[in-house]
Amino acid sequence: MKLVALAGGIGASKLLLGLCQVIDPADLTIVANTGDDIELHGLRISPDLDTITYTLAGAVEERQGWGLAGETFHALQALGRYGREIWFNLGDRDLATHLHRTELLCRGWTLAEVADEIRRAWGVAARILPATNDRVESRVITDAGTLHFQEYLVRDRAQAAVRGIVLAGIKHARPAPGVLEAIARADGVVVCPSNPIISIGPILGVRHVRETLRETQAPAVAVSPVVAGASLKGPTDKMLVGLGHEVSAVGVAGILRNSRPEWIGTGGRNAPEWVAGISGIGMPRSCFLDSGL
Repeated sequence: MKLVALAGGIGASKLLLGLCQVIDPADLTIVANTGDDIELHGLRISPDLDTITYTLAGAVEERQGWGLAGETFHALQALGRYGREIWFNLGDRDLATHLHRTELLCRGWTLAEVADEIRRAWGVAARILPATNDRVESRVITDAGTLHFQEYLVRDRAQAAVRGIVLAGIKHARPAPGVLEAIARADGVVVCPSNPIISIGPILGVRHVRETLRETQAPAVAVSPVVAGASLKGPTDKMLVGLGHEVSAVGVAGILRNSRPEWIGTGGRNAPEWVAGISGIGMPRSCFLDSGL
């Protein structure tokens, strides 16, 4: 059974790790968000690609869900001595990944080729593809100005109210080789519990991805990143509020309704309300898990 998963970072990685325990990881293709990518210290950093790779390799720092377990930060501290900004934590061993990626990109490799090389080096059997090889940058509009998503989330701790989202470069972004083919030939598609605006949005916004997802005959399901009115991880709830969406599975479903997934949310005693709400906005048949998701 061939599965395709559309994925952001930490929340998605936990679901992907579970999937790899119940299916053959070689049958899983992961299409990852690259809108969070950023250049710092002359290096190309791909947080979601790396978080997925480290998690599936069993090497991630489990408590925080990102970076490598047992990491040290001597190089970062040394950069701080020279007056460099060090708000984005880059561990010493993690830096090797970014150095390697940046050098290969400078040699003319595509991001998809680099991602494949890195996941193989870590012994990850699942195929990991960036949604696009083209540069897409997620920017957050706040009252203090427009920020790169990493500046908003990591440097400023998601303190500012969100007034809008810009996906710079998305109009010209072409799908990485294999992305559309994987979706079209899949036996099932999973939209992971990632931020629907800033993580899934940059994937669906890539040329022809949304249309291919609509056209596939395979079952497609989405897993809610919102539980009991709060994010599983990250600032999804704050973004939903700032952009005028309901902070619930229904609100997230409204954002994704044009992409054709069925819906897996969190239920418990409120399951009938969620089913009714999601059905009311035109989503297909809904399935619910308990709130232990």
